[in-house]
Amino acid sequence: MNEYVDNEARKAKLVGKTVTMAHGAGGHQTSELIDMIFKAHFDNPDLTADDAAVLAPPAGKMAVSTDGFIVSPAFYPGGNIGKLSICGTVNDLSCMGAKPLYLTCAFVIEEGFPMEKLEEIAAAVPTPFHIYDEKGIRENAKAVKEAFSWNPGFREYFAVKANPNPTLIKMLGEYDCGCDCSSYTELMLSDAMGFEKDKIMFSSNVTPAAEYQLAAELGAIINLDDITHIDFLEKTLGYIPKKICCRYNPGGLFKISTDIMDNPGDAKYGMTTEQIFEAFRILKAKGAEEFGIHSFLASNTVTNDYYPVLAKTLFELAVKLQKETGVKIKFINLSGGVGIPYKPGQEGNDIRVIGEGVHKVYDEVLVPAGMGDVAIYTEMGRFMMGPYGGLVTRAIHQKHIYKEYIGCDACAVNLMRPAMYGAYHHITVMGKEDQPCDHKYDVTGSLCENNDKFAIDRMLPEVEVGDLLFIHDTGAHGFSMGYNYNGKLKSAEVLLKEDGSFEVIRRAETPKDYFATLDGTPEYEKMFGNK
Repeated sequence: MNEYVDNEARKAKLVGKTVTMAHGAGGHQTSELIDMIFKAHFDNPDLTADDAAVLAPPAGKMAVSTDGFIVSPAFYPGGNIGKLSICGTVNDLSCMGAKPLYLTCAFVIEEGFPMEKLEEIAAAVPTPFHIYDEKGIRENAKAVKEAFSWNPGFREYFAVKANPNPTLIKMLGEYDCGCDCSSYTELMLSDAMGFEKDKIMFSSNVTPAAEYQLAAELGAIINLDDITHIDFLEKTLGYIPKKICCRYNPGGLFKISTDIMDNPGDAKYGMTTEQIFEAFRILKAKGAEEFGIHSFLASNTVTNDYYPVLAKTLFELAVKLQKETGVKIKFINLSGGVGIPYKPGQEGNDIRVIGEGVHKVYDEVLVPAGMGDVAIYTEMGRFMMGPYGGLVTRAIHQKHIYKEYIGCDACAVNLMRPAMYGAYHHITVMGKEDQPCDHKYDVTGSLCENNDKFAIDRMLPEVEVGDLLFIHDTGAHGFSMGYNYNGKLKSAEVLLKEDGSFEVIRRAETPKDYFATLDGTPEYEKMFGNK
């Protein structure tokens, strides 16, 4: 492998090119895959993404960035590429549900995330635990910032509800991200992390007065969910803030071309078209000077068209609002909805394509209307963090009845999405990446609920008690959706650093944490005394 890394001639032939390639069942070691790709380029150095296939029946794309060659997927453990599924576009590698480890600073080839590393961490941090990839998070944050660099006022407001870990959020702050908050405690956390004033966006619904009060004290941008909240906010604060935002819901079905993406008409959020025009007039009369528009119309979209289509709707609305109400539109918040590919073979979003799509609509709609100074905001919690986290759990039981069950030491307390939504999360059995997936299992936790299952009828290699399982894509809405049903305790969170070391960034809960709000009761004293 080293001869490949050090060979500048080979690097020169690869830079900027895309190879369409695949292989079938069974796996190629990383070094073998690299060798295949290099040989393909030497045989035909002018290969492009339009070529149908190079080495085998097409199943995906392997991308080569302008800065280096991407080989190793973050969170595809075991040092093995495995079965190649879809490998996306430039700067995106996705194999067996793995997500990208970006190598854009140098021509470096790595072997992946070896099982030995997970076992090392598990020896120090008992399973289950969530683990996050610092390098992946940073590279993605950089890519988002670059994708919207055409807009001087752009800011990503990370949705704190997606992952409220201060170590991770402060990391995003280094790339000028702000915080999107929806509750009192999220506001408290954002303030404690050092985010100030308009670096905090407060978007809530059915909002208590105390939350509006704290948001105003912190100088956060308040995003009103309903027209009736105007009077409620004024009575709470005694005034209307100079900068204010309103959430818009156009109703009906939200479509991209002929595809129905979601049904805003069934959503409890936002104001109707008539209400937002009236709201802006009222707010202006009450002293508001700078206005923003916010809208969230679809969740976890895996298409590069979602933001541009949403942007066109909001940009056209903004032009009409400014013209008909006389307000000054300062920003348009596209909110979240940009999703990630949870399943192998599903092609992910390309944030650079998305950014350019929004840019195009911006130039077509806002610039001719004299609104070329409007800032663009986003709130991409899932896209910013989801692919860069995984849940590590150990198989502790097997059950053989009408179905085959694998029981884990993690449960829905640690990852609720499969139980709540039936959401798919890919599972890797550590150390068995090359073995055939010829066993059908339900992978379960220990809650007294039959929906406490990470996978149903999932084909996996044979799982034995003691095996480590890696559940992919838990970086957003994973730990944060946890709860304490059955008296289960929340897990630790671990950061895999860029230098290969690791750090516990949240300890696991203890029984004392669980019973803390019973302090002062005789039961608490009996359990813990003065400890």
